[in-house]
Amino acid sequence: QGKFTLLRDTRTDGSFLVHHFLSFYLRAGCKVCFVALLQSFSHYNTVAQKLGLSLTAAKERGQLVFLEGLKSCLDLFFGEQEEQSGPPSPLQFISESASNLKALFDFVRTSLTPADSDSWKGLVLLVDDLSVLLSLGATPVAVLDFIHYCRVTVCSQLKGNIVLLVHSNEDSEDEENELVGNSLCHDSDLILWVEGLATGFCKDVHGQIKIIRRMSLELTAEPDHIQIYQYKIQDRNVTFFARGLSAAVL
Repeated sequence: QGKFTLLRDTRTDGSFLVHHFLSFYLRAGCKVCFVALLQSFSHYNTVAQKLGLSLTAAKERGQLVFLEGLKSCLDLFFGEQEEQSGPPSPLQFISESASNLKALFDFVRTSLTPADSDSWKGLVLLVDDLSVLLSLGATPVAVLDFIHYCRVTVCSQLKGNIVLLVHSNEDSEDEENELVGNSLCHDSDLILWVEGLATGFCKDVHGQIKIIRRMSLELTAEPDHIQIYQYKIQDRNVTFFARGLSAAVL
């Protein structure tokens, strides 16, 4: 409880980790606020069904609060103006001159604040993918402020967990995205960094994952624990193995 997990990917797609954490926390009986900025609800639901879960059922019983970022953006760009009496859209900053993510933070806080009748085993904020906020016009400072307030509320006050994905590209000139990713690396308790193979595409090894446990955050003299594995994504699961020990090699 109270942990912040950062998912990063370079030269590959780390979305399989998002699907893993989503199904993991729902199976564990946790309430999940999923800020989905990259794909539609039907996409996540289709993958979850392969893993033996129904996101629709989770929404109906109140376990999953789903923000469909693609739909919200279209409504703000092309839809009719919302009535003044209704709550503002969580992505209201798109139509405003100031880069203010307060509406998105209020959505997260309201979604995860437990009611008296709730009996969930934990609270989780899941974000896929934080880089999209920068593409929509939010400044790096606004994004980092948003995550800071989410950490204070979710991790410190509510004793919940935060898991978020940030795409990165070593060759890109997107300095803002790299700034946000590197800043979050310093604050996270656990980093799962997925990388494509330096040698290029391989049918039997899809990439490698670097697991960094931030022992330095616990004010101990221990250095960060780093483990590196290679993996292969299959239809319903992912196989991990030590570098150079894939079934194709052996």
